[in-house]
Amino acid sequence: MTDPATPNDPQRSGVPAGTGETSERGLSRRGLLGLAGAGVAGLGLGIAGDRAAIAVTGGVGAASDSALYPFYGAHQAGIVTPAQDRLHFAAFDMAAGATRVDLMELLREWSAAAAMMTAGKDIGDFGAVSGPYDAPPEDTGEALGLPASGLTITFGFGPTLFATADGVDRFGIAGSRPAALTKLPHFPGDMLEEGRSDGDLCIQACANDPQVAVHAIRNLSRIAFGRAAIRWSQLGFGRTSSTSTAQATPRNLFGFKDGTANIKAEEPGAADEQVWVPSSDGPAWLAGGSYLVARRIRMTIETWDRSILSEQETVIGRTKGEGAPLSGGTEFSEPDFTVAGREDKPLIDPASHVRLAHPTENKGARLLRRGYNFVDGNDALGRLDAGLFFISFQRSPEQFTTVQLNLARHDMMNEYIRHVGSALFVVPPGARSGGYVGETLFS
Repeated sequence: MTDPATPNDPQRSGVPAGTGETSERGLSRRGLLGLAGAGVAGLGLGIAGDRAAIAVTGGVGAASDSALYPFYGAHQAGIVTPAQDRLHFAAFDMAAGATRVDLMELLREWSAAAAMMTAGKDIGDFGAVSGPYDAPPEDTGEALGLPASGLTITFGFGPTLFATADGVDRFGIAGSRPAALTKLPHFPGDMLEEGRSDGDLCIQACANDPQVAVHAIRNLSRIAFGRAAIRWSQLGFGRTSSTSTAQATPRNLFGFKDGTANIKAEEPGAADEQVWVPSSDGPAWLAGGSYLVARRIRMTIETWDRSILSEQETVIGRTKGEGAPLSGGTEFSEPDFTVAGREDKPLIDPASHVRLAHPTENKGARLLRRGYNFVDGNDALGRLDAGLFFISFQRSPEQFTTVQLNLARHDMMNEYIRHVGSALFVVPPGARSGGYVGETLFS
């Protein structure tokens, strides 16, 4: 991050010592003093550089350390934003006894901090190194000297934020829960672990530098102290999809290009139809938002690596090198499922991943995917704990459930994967400058 401003920076005036109010810059004394301890005066959070004042400096497809993606806007960043190379994703649960005011203050402070970090700045009046010596620093400091690295921070709300599994309306918002926001169903073959699933809130931090992404989650988790705690988290590397036509198609850990047919930012019509929730879908506070699905998919790497090339290509339905459909052409050629080969069998197997995931097999449903590879060490048998952390954004969860049910029932790839984590969150629209994500829910 860039060097923190000095204490007399006029854009970073704090709240008066001894007050319990939230400053106009969004971070309450509680949010910082709960982390730093008593005795720190004048803490606040400046967000002077809003969306209108910050320009994206890198090319839309570039993995640029200098890229800036402003936090404020009609939609949250980190959805149609060009997919970055690194991810830190975290799901949170609200603390027992937390109130509606606690939730609103947390979202306000998270948004203010996110605006600072995505602008390449430390959080707080004094940042990581300029504050009082007798108090913990406001910012944790591990991103000092690093640029913004294209950081985006995206917030989501889980079904249990609106009402617990027992139907308790902790925050007075149960009546505003979107009808589509329910726990994802248990699909055939799911081997879900409770400790890797669900949550009241989620934060997706994406950047082109892993330390910048981790710094974001670390600081936001620190702000949440006493009001919310991490339920589970996931680090990811090597994006497994492209969200811009300027980006080359990446490869997943099976070695195949992934996300060739993904929705791109240059398809605003497709995004409007398939990604953003319109006002006609309801509720009104969600217009301009989306739904986020997260699935932790463990790959049985060792079994896959012993499979012959022809088997691998049959499972996927594409060539491993070019990424072209087995029906012919280049990577971006539309698959032709009618082309037959030997013995009049289709060149693209009916049970291949490409065919089963295609919109023609799923009532026209498309997903905007932003997944990442992960390798989390190994298990007790010495096998890599590796796979795909799948993330998709869609206008309705039904789009995902339609596709996933088709895959879960028939996909040949199921021999090589298992789904061990699952979560659904609703993603509110973007925040206005000086406001906060989720403000429309409480207004």
